[in-house]
Amino acid sequence: MKLNTLKFAIAAGILGSVTYFLITLFALIGLPGFLPFAKLLEQGYAFYGYSISVFGLFVGAIYGFLEGFVWLGVFALIYNKLLK
Repeated sequence: MKLNTLKFAIAAGILGSVTYFLITLFALIGLPGFLPFAKLLEQGYAFYGYSISVFGLFVGAIYGFLEGFVWLGVFALIYNKLLK
C-alpha cells in the first residue's frame, strides 16, 4: 500500500508542530519533566529565534511543522520507492 506523500508529510508536520508547542507551553507553566526537553529545543533552535517564552511557542510550532513535514515526507518518499 503506497502512502500519499503530501498528506503523510502534512500530518507529520501538524504532529511536530503540536508537540513542540505543548512542550514549550508545559515548560512555561512549570509542569514537572518538560523543562529539560524545552532546554534541548532551545539549544538546537536558539539561533533561529526559539526560546522558552510565549514567542517561542509559535517559533517552536513553526519549526516543529517544518521538521515533521520534511523528515517524514522524505520517509514517505523512500517508503514508496522501496515498494516498487
